[in-house]
Amino acid sequence: MLRLAFASLAGTAIEFYDFFAYGTAAALVLGPLFFPSFSPLAGTLAAFGTFAIGFIARPVGSVVFGHIGDRYGRRPVLLASLLTTGCATVAVGCVPSYASIGLAAPILLLALRFLQGLGLGGEWGGAVLLVAEHAPPGRRALWGSFPQMGPPLGFLLANGMMLTLSAVLTERQFLDWGWRVPFWAAGVLAVGGLLLRTSLTETPQFHELARSGGRANAPVAEVLRHHRRLLLLTAGALSIGYAVFYAVSTWALSYGTEQLGVSRTVMLLLVMVAVAVKGALTPVVALLGDRFGRRPLCLAGSALAGVWMFPFVGLLSTGQPALMFVGLMVALLAFVTMFAVVAAYLPELYEPRVRCTGAAVGYNLAGVLGGALTPIVATALSDGSGPPWGVAIWLTGVAVLSTACFAALPETKPRSAGRGTPKPVDEQSVPA
Repeated sequence: MLRLAFASLAGTAIEFYDFFAYGTAAALVLGPLFFPSFSPLAGTLAAFGTFAIGFIARPVGSVVFGHIGDRYGRRPVLLASLLTTGCATVAVGCVPSYASIGLAAPILLLALRFLQGLGLGGEWGGAVLLVAEHAPPGRRALWGSFPQMGPPLGFLLANGMMLTLSAVLTERQFLDWGWRVPFWAAGVLAVGGLLLRTSLTETPQFHELARSGGRANAPVAEVLRHHRRLLLLTAGALSIGYAVFYAVSTWALSYGTEQLGVSRTVMLLLVMVAVAVKGALTPVVALLGDRFGRRPLCLAGSALAGVWMFPFVGLLSTGQPALMFVGLMVALLAFVTMFAVVAAYLPELYEPRVRCTGAAVGYNLAGVLGGALTPIVATALSDGSGPPWGVAIWLTGVAVLSTACFAALPETKPRSAGRGTPKPVDEQSVPA
């Protein structure tokens, strides 16, 4: 289990490193480099628009790779998704700026960002199922938290490189070539991840499905036909997690540097420390999920997010690093309370024959509402003097939606460590 867990963690860290490197670049440099004729606000909005394309591609990737995972195994998904995202990320670092090739530059950026999202859409489902389907039922949330620690680790790697380059290079050097280095480094990380994953074994549940002839012929069609309502509920429930994380890691970075005049180094440090604490708490919260259940923690996290969004915006708008850090940290505590257990929760909601597709599509659909729209909406709402309360209203609204969806989902925690896998949720068992 430890070997599987660390292989899963390493892969998600590498894939999310690729994804987050783009998000940080979008907040800091892509606007002036690829949309120079726009105003600073419009350039940032356009850069976040290319950022959003990755989230739109993720459900597509979930469908493509979910089909592979449910038909041919979880292991092939892990290899193909890592290769897709790694190649696209290295290519982003090679795209010339608008000044060099004109309109072709943002078009290439859009295409490569779509490929990034496509690969990441397959990564999460394959990684969590590899661990969840090997794990003993009484510790499924704990072992499932390992791939959930991958995103904060990837974020720290990406932003750590950006922070180092920003500190040691001049502004001109950083804009000319420094921002590209984290994208080039993704190639080395991808090769290491592929070598690590080639030794992984297929999960026992997929072996049983293959032996018994129980694999779904058309997993996507089956999910839409029999689990459509469950799919929408899981997507709505997880939306606030995405919204909170990208409000902290992407919008706050742009807002702090461009609107409040806080230095790029200070903002990166504040966000990175908050994300590091969140990552360290992930297995601790997962243990609580194994003890008390998945749904109570998800409800508590989404409710905390709902009541904290106005204080979050108020503290952030002060421009004082200590107060800003408090706002960021509590927001991420709300996030980790939910997302530390979803790697166990989502697979348990779906039957094994469509689990890779259902869990991954639900997870990544949430990213469209929470992750793709939040930086764009928040940037548009924060153009003006005074605290951007419109951002707080948006985030609170998403939290209310998510809390209602979590309330409509059932608990899936096994009754005891030795009682086996809980019965998957079918369409009729999901309450209205």
